[in-house]
Amino acid sequence: MPSTLPDGDPVPADGALPRSALHGLGTRPFAFYVHVPFCVTRCGYCDFNTYTATELGPGASRDSYADTAIAEIRMARKVLGDADLPVQTVFVGGGTPTLLAPDDLGRVLAAIDAEFGLAPGAEVTTEANPESVDEAYVAKLREVGFTRVSYGMQSAREHVLAVLERTHTPGRVPQVVEWTRKAGFEHINLDLIYGTPGETDDDWRASLEAALECEPDHVSAYALIVEEGTRLAAQVRRGELAAPDDDAMADRYLIADELLSAHGLHWYEISNWASTPEAACRHNLLYWTGADWWGVGPGAHSHVGGTRWWNVKHPAAYAARLAEGTTPAYAREVLDADDRRIERIMLELRLADGCPAGLLDDAAVRRAIAEGLIDPGPHARGRAVLTRRGRLLADAVTRDLT
Repeated sequence: MPSTLPDGDPVPADGALPRSALHGLGTRPFAFYVHVPFCVTRCGYCDFNTYTATELGPGASRDSYADTAIAEIRMARKVLGDADLPVQTVFVGGGTPTLLAPDDLGRVLAAIDAEFGLAPGAEVTTEANPESVDEAYVAKLREVGFTRVSYGMQSAREHVLAVLERTHTPGRVPQVVEWTRKAGFEHINLDLIYGTPGETDDDWRASLEAALECEPDHVSAYALIVEEGTRLAAQVRRGELAAPDDDAMADRYLIADELLSAHGLHWYEISNWASTPEAACRHNLLYWTGADWWGVGPGAHSHVGGTRWWNVKHPAAYAARLAEGTTPAYAREVLDADDRRIERIMLELRLADGCPAGLLDDAAVRRAIAEGLIDPGPHARGRAVLTRRGRLLADAVTRDLT
């Protein structure tokens, strides 16, 4: 089941933000994240805020979801006032967003455009499971304004997909990529997961090679995390599956970096590779560089001007609050200057451009350079950039540098 929400400070019923959050509004890039909390089945490793039909219960449905999301978009406009906020990127995630009709996704996008305006050349992405779309569906996505699709491929090996409880077959991915490219999408991402119990180095290489054969301009590769409360965690606890091995995870990361780089996809963030700067996911770059965004949907998180808040988790509770004209926000926190500095370091260090060296403890940086964790070249120009070895140890390096 989905993990629990963190505690925080109460949010006014009308969702009003503190004055500090509104200071400088419009001078920072602005984006929307739209969470679609529906799935046909729950994968054994997943602890995202998603619900199958049997878990959903009364008070919420796929059919009414677009209207509920639009109500929050209109509330966002009221909360943020009259500031000129052209939307640079929209990312629709889940769950399985493509369980909604493409016309419904289009209506949500149109509401964002009507209330805030999409910036010229805005990036508009949806996630999709390979089995949730067909040729007509992706053609309609392009027609209603989407510019990028991110497919959950995860693996090209059937036994790995079975452990993850993914329902698509490996051959489905090339087919949907072909349809997506035919529909006019220039930017296509494939998501992969490494470290699944039973996966070998050869399995992982085969998955990377299968992804590359589809010629995406972007690949994301994430280490499997065994989240408490998931079926996968229970299987590991009972000894039915082996826990992911840290050394194997490191080897798989190196295999990915070497193979993807050899095929012209270069890392720009620890878990993401793109063929060109234009192919990088601009939405995620906004997260990593401290932009403002409004998260629509149950359990969605938002950030504006150093204030972060998160919505109630269940779709029925979310819908009920909006029907009453009340904010769906569950709680919030206001980050102080030190919190914001640490978050900036944590996020920007993940990027190939790194972060300003002046934000970091100088002695710790020099120690990291001596240990081969920080690249001395960019450091001489005032940037702290992780080496490949540093990327493998990013969390520990970040803790030491802050």
